Amino acid sequence: LCCECGQFHLLLDNHLYNFQDEVDDELICHICLQPLLQPMDTPCGHTYCFKCLENFMQEYNFCPMDRKKLSFQQCHKSSLLVRNLLDKLIVFCPFKAECQQTMQRCELEAHLQNRCPGFKKYKSELQRKKNPISKGKEDPPTKVETNTPKDPEVLSGGSSLVAESSAAAVVSLGTAEPGLVNPAFEETEEGESLIQKCNYRTSLVAETTTIEIHREDPEEELGMRIVGGKDTPLGNIVVQEVLRDSVIAADGRIAPGDHILEVNGVNISSVTHCQAVSFLRHPGPVLHLMVLQEKGFSNKTAQQDSTSATNREVIHVTLIKRDRSEPLGIKLIRKTDEAGIFILDLLEGGLAAKNGKLSRNDRVLSINGQDLRQGTPEAAAQIIQTTESRVNFVVLRQPGVQLSDPVEDSSTSNNSSSSSSNGGSPVHHRRRLDQNHYRRKSNYQKGYVSHEKTVAIKKEPKESLGITIGGGRDNKNKLPIYVTSVQPIGCLFRDGRIKRGDVLLSINGIDLTHLNYYEAVSALKSNAASHSVVLKALEILSLNSTEPSLDIKEQGFSWSPLWITWLGLPSYLHCCQDIVLSKGNLESWGFSIVGGFEESKGNQPFFIKTIVPGTPAFRDRKLKCGDEIVAVNGVPAIGMSNSELIPMLKEQRNKVTLTVVSWPGSLV
Repeated sequence: LCCECGQFHLLLDNHLYNFQDEVDDELICHICLQPLLQPMDTPCGHTYCFKCLENFMQEYNFCPMDRKKLSFQQCHKSSLLVRNLLDKLIVFCPFKAECQQTMQRCELEAHLQNRCPGFKKYKSELQRKKNPISKGKEDPPTKVETNTPKDPEVLSGGSSLVAESSAAAVVSLGTAEPGLVNPAFEETEEGESLIQKCNYRTSLVAETTTIEIHREDPEEELGMRIVGGKDTPLGNIVVQEVLRDSVIAADGRIAPGDHILEVNGVNISSVTHCQAVSFLRHPGPVLHLMVLQEKGFSNKTAQQDSTSATNREVIHVTLIKRDRSEPLGIKLIRKTDEAGIFILDLLEGGLAAKNGKLSRNDRVLSINGQDLRQGTPEAAAQIIQTTESRVNFVVLRQPGVQLSDPVEDSSTSNNSSSSSSNGGSPVHHRRRLDQNHYRRKSNYQKGYVSHEKTVAIKKEPKESLGITIGGGRDNKNKLPIYVTSVQPIGCLFRDGRIKRGDVLLSINGIDLTHLNYYEAVSALKSNAASHSVVLKALEILSLNSTEPSLDIKEQGFSWSPLWITWLGLPSYLHCCQDIVLSKGNLESWGFSIVGGFEESKGNQPFFIKTIVPGTPAFRDRKLKCGDEIVAVNGVPAIGMSNSELIPMLKEQRNKVTLTVVSWPGSLV
């Protein structure tokens, strides 16, 4: 038993882990088909495990993916970012009988050595066997079951899967697990719509989870950004971003897109944004959160699967490895719209390609008798990896069907001019605007109003302004320059009219609204040397006197404006960006929107509320919850109703360009 991963494997082989979630294909080694360990980059842009690549290069002199000439000396360690992403993958403790904990992969060894009761019992039992004198004086040994390398979803029946005819291979999908809810995101009463094709999906599966967060320092910020609130079209409180190396990131269970329903037993699903921020910033060593986490689309029904399987044939294929470490040259994936494992590609020159009996899009029903109809690529790779010689496949094949383009990465989508046509969309009949000139007709945010002010000050030449600033157009969110603090020294503190949170528009006639951070600092310093300074600024005022005073409760928190205050900015201060999404014919775009024109509420912006795991919007990683959609394919969204924008988005077949404004969520 390996003391680092708690599993049984050969000394020279990679460690084995039981991952809590399906790992993104970009983080998979395409030799062992497992999440990367000690990742190594090749000059041709591929990444493999150190041991996998080292073993492979002992026999071959080319890259396993594209077969370009390669030597091990040309390869180098992957970036620190990639290694950190891999280290933070959540794994189960292998001693499930005694310990049900989950943790980051990099923490498992320390957990086993210091905290795991199962591993402690295993070591005690091992010591008892080595020291038979003390064996009789102690309690009878307790059997400790370690989690075998099989995936939890894989059925462990001893007999081979019966598949003599196509009828025997019909897949019967299980129903959703107890406790799951299926929000109706197609057209809800609140006007929220999920951009999807219902012919290929049943419903969105979500699960409520209670999470306990522990803080050594009760005042330490959680390290996540939130958007939403009952005073915004989003309604719920949604996690926009989890900051790296924060308390939430270290815990690893909360992700962007999660909806926070309760904080320490208090329901916050129907509170204002400011109230939610106040609850989440409340200090304490333990924080209890109830969150709604979307898991993606549920699978097709058994009836649909039975119908689609009538024209398929079951094929038995045996591949013989020369030794246990020889790769088969098969790339396995999961589809977003169908359960099970599918063959994406056969590597040229590999064992499977030479055999010639397996094909792209074959669905793997079993390997060596292990039922994989509801399995994962990781489980299949584990079976293949531990097989000494004969690997017996049972696959389901539908003649003439090729793998749909958008199964794993938006970069593989077919973005030809024909595939991105609008098919009669009203796009061509609407006036297109340059992205820098999108306008809101009015400031919809009733709780806040912006007020422009001019501050003229007489000062000594050597006297400083006494402010610190944040933002800048080089910022990730391309923010305008704003005041982060007014120091008790300097002329602006004495004057009292410039306040924290004010957006600076100009100084002595020099426009600050398009400058990056360093340009703005330089402009402020150079103009501060004169005898008089004229500042134009925008103050955003809250009209709700009942909101909690967050300034008082921000001690220990990094100050930045609340997300909701950014929504009060006039549109000329917005900085738009284009996000291009690509998908295949059977995929949805994978995001839901709220907002739009309503008779009772007038014009409201469109906001991204949900990004569904495993979809093009999720894989692209540029779109965030809380982003405002201002245009689709260059057509302004202002004035449209929900029922007008949804069909426009659905008509885009394989490619869509969303012009969005992205404001940073409130830090808690």
